[in-house]
Order: sequence, then structure tokens, then C-alpha cells
Amino acid sequence: MLIISVGITSLVGTLSAIDAIKYGINNNFTRMGANTFTIRNAASRIRVGGTGSKNYRAITLKEALRFKNDFHFPVISSISSVATGAARVKWNNRKTNPNIQVIGTDENYIQTAGYELEKGRNVTAAEIAGASHVVIIGKDIEKALFKPTEQALDKTVRVGNALFRIIGVLKTKGNSAAFGGDKVCILPIHSARQYFNSASPGNASGGAVYRINVMSIGMASPDTYLEEARGTFRRIRHLPTIAKDDFEIVKSDNIAAMMIDSLSNVTAGATIIGLITLLGAAIGLMNIMFVSVTERTREIGIRKAIGATAAIIRNQFLIESVVICITGGLIGIVLGIVIGNVISMAFDSGFFIPWFWILSGFAICITVGLVSGYLPARRASQLDPIESLRFE
Repeated sequence: MLIISVGITSLVGTLSAIDAIKYGINNNFTRMGANTFTIRNAASRIRVGGTGSKNYRAITLKEALRFKNDFHFPVISSISSVATGAARVKWNNRKTNPNIQVIGTDENYIQTAGYELEKGRNVTAAEIAGASHVVIIGKDIEKALFKPTEQALDKTVRVGNALFRIIGVLKTKGNSAAFGGDKVCILPIHSARQYFNSASPGNASGGAVYRINVMSIGMASPDTYLEEARGTFRRIRHLPTIAKDDFEIVKSDNIAAMMIDSLSNVTAGATIIGLITLLGAAIGLMNIMFVSVTERTREIGIRKAIGATAAIIRNQFLIESVVICITGGLIGIVLGIVIGNVISMAFDSGFFIPWFWILSGFAICITVGLVSGYLPARRASQLDPIESLRFE
């Protein structure tokens, strides 16, 4: 039973852990906004014939602002730009590591990006327009700069080379989430332009790269407005009718799907490793059953002498093998669920019960029991009763 439980723990635990990772990724992007799509720069593409790559023109702030003003649908639109991903935030003699992501945004960004405020307030449209020196910080920054008894709100911190007043602290989101996680500073977009004027990642021509998040309001699907958004932005960028898009529109659930697909090889590898472990357990069980048949040869001879048929003897050993597997499998499934949920908690995915792997574990146990027990049971059923009675 211990051999089987180790094999099942390896298989169920590993695959449950991977499911927890997938669930965590999907949950993080859902919190970003399941009803959201993003208009962003198109990725560079290799030219036909292999003569270098084609770089598309970056989305400008003027184009993003015009889209926000011209797109008259029941949606919430926001503009953002990653100013830097290597800033350091300081307060008095305390400072963070230089791995803080600074994002220039408008007043709608927190809502469309799936953030929530734990303390304080959001930036206002007036503060955005006036390039006010205010900042909303992530939870990790608050922990790094302030003690639990200290209040972060209204403190003035140095972000890069400029001073900003903290007006809000974000709820923890987890750094497995994209778009800054808990190591993020949210500034008014014009303040970010003023103090972080370096080229954004993905813009070969230099300057900031802007993206537009569009979140549908109510129960409407983002697909309802996606093509309208495409047409509006093509008009803003003066693209001819026959020209291809020089930008990309990506739904948040598509990003999650791409990341989950990237785990497919990991899942396949973990499955193979788990099955190899289980194969070793099955071989061990088969050897034990052969030993059991040998040790109980006299018992088999007595049962046959009083009328037991070969089928009865065979079924006896098959049932024993299956019961051993199921009992050991129950232990392995419980341990596998524990391992999966430990990983799930690390990804803030909450407690879950992997029903698929529980049912699969039972099916595998029955299969292993039948496969491992068949040859020993067949050997027991073919023993000669007279020779068995003489066996010492």
C-alpha cells in the first residue's frame, strides 16, 4: 500500500499543483478584468524574404487620448504607459530594491487593470491634467518603507529623482500577476512623462509606449465592442481600408490562455514522471503478489481440494491486488490534494479539490491492481492441488 500511495502521491500531487498554477494565472488575469481588452503596439515581424524585421509605429499619447474621447460606447477606457521597471522608492533612510515598476496612468486605470485600493483614494482627473506630484503605491512598497504602526498616506516619498505624496495603497495582488503586481507605483501620466522620459520597452524609435485598456460595463461581452474599437483606432491612425492593422488588440483571457498553453510541456513532463513512478510501484506490487502466491501454496491446494475452481482462486488474488491498490491510492490521493493545495495557497488561488485527478487516481489504482495482480493470480489458479498440498 505504501508503494502505491507514493506513486499516486507523485502523480496526483504534481498534476494538481500544475492545475493550481494554471488556476492562479487565470484568476490573476480575471482580476485584471475578464471583460477587458487592450490596444497595444504591434510586435515586430520578420519581413517577407527574411530581409530584416518590420517595426510598427508606436501608439502615441495623442492617439490614445483621441481614442478615449471618440469611443462613445458603454465602456470605461484608460491610458497607461510603463515608464520604467527599475525604479527605487525612498522614504527617510529606507528604500526599496531597484525593481519597482512605475506606471503613468489616468483616473480609470485602477479599475480597468483590476486593482483595488486598500487605503486612501484614486487620482482625480484634475490631478492627471495638472501633473500633480501624487502616487499610489503597491503593498510591497508600503511594507518595505513603513512599519506596521506607521501610516503611509500623505507621506512624501522619492520615486526616482522626484518627490511624490502618497494618496493611496493598493490591495495585495501577488507578484505572479502581470502589470506590476505589488511592486508598482502609479503616477499621473503627465508626471511620469516629465520625470521618466526614457524609451519604454518595445519602442525601438525611443519615447514612451502607451496602451489603452477598454472595459465593458455591465453584462456586455468585450467582443461586442472589440471590432468597433478596431475601426475607431484605424481611423485615428489614418490606415487605408486595405492596410493591415499596425497595432494589436488582445483580450485579457487570451493572455491567460497563452500563459497556460506554455505550461503544456511541463504538464506532459510531470505526467510522464508520475507514470514512471507509478510503473515502479506496479512492478513492486506484482513481485509482492508473486511472493504471496508462493507463501500460500498450501492454502491454494486446500481450497482447490474442497471444490474451489481456478476462476475463484484467480478472482481472490485479483481482488486482493485491487483492494491493496485502492487503499494505498486513497492515502496517495489525500497526500496529493494536500500538496496541490499548498501550491495553490502560494499562488493565492484558495482551497480547491481536484475532482478530475481524484477520479483519475481511483481509475489508475484499479487498473494497476488488475495489471499487477493478473500474472500472480493466473499462476495461483493454475497450481496443481496435489502438488500444492505437498508444498512446504
